[in-house]
Amino acid sequence: MSFGLVFFVVMSALALAGALVTVGSKNPIRSAVGLLVTIVGIAGLFVRLNAEFMAAIQLIVYAGAVVVLFVFVIMLLGPDATAAPTGTPKSRLSRFVAGISMVGIAVAVGGYFAWSRPRTTRLLPAQPEYGSVELVGREIFTRAIVPFELTTALLIVAVVGAIAVARSRHRVKPRQAVETPVRMFHGPLLARDAQRPLSKERA
Repeated sequence: MSFGLVFFVVMSALALAGALVTVGSKNPIRSAVGLLVTIVGIAGLFVRLNAEFMAAIQLIVYAGAVVVLFVFVIMLLGPDATAAPTGTPKSRLSRFVAGISMVGIAVAVGGYFAWSRPRTTRLLPAQPEYGSVELVGREIFTRAIVPFELTTALLIVAVVGAIAVARSRHRVKPRQAVETPVRMFHGPLLARDAQRPLSKERA
């Protein structure tokens, strides 16, 4: 067994384990850590494909920016950022619909591939500049400039929405009027009034 195969198996297992923790954990902080582990595993797979630039982008952009953004939003939500209470009709219905939808999509995709029997397509040899920093930068800032900016706007909208949710959950509740407690000490209010106690009429 070669080192490349062992590295591929380890990175694949790391990515799958992080993905399972992300979607299965009830604690949002643990989900963010699971997402970070998944990103590290994907970066390792890019390294195995000799795509060092894509691996660096995975670690810099996703692990260094997106995951930090998620953790910031979770911390902003505070203790209310917990899992939805189990047993409510809405949560049961949403989980049931989501499970049925995922099973239906998986069966439809599997049936389509089994029926169509797609043939393998032989790829052409890659150009020498394929995957380089110059080519990726040229694609991002020429033909892919609109999707790139839309992704930025999507992240901004997500942050604004999280702040709006946090502010709506942490509204200051109006204080209830508290009755004036009964005074147990009926002496003078100030030291200078010790020689002149207040009368009942003034009190």
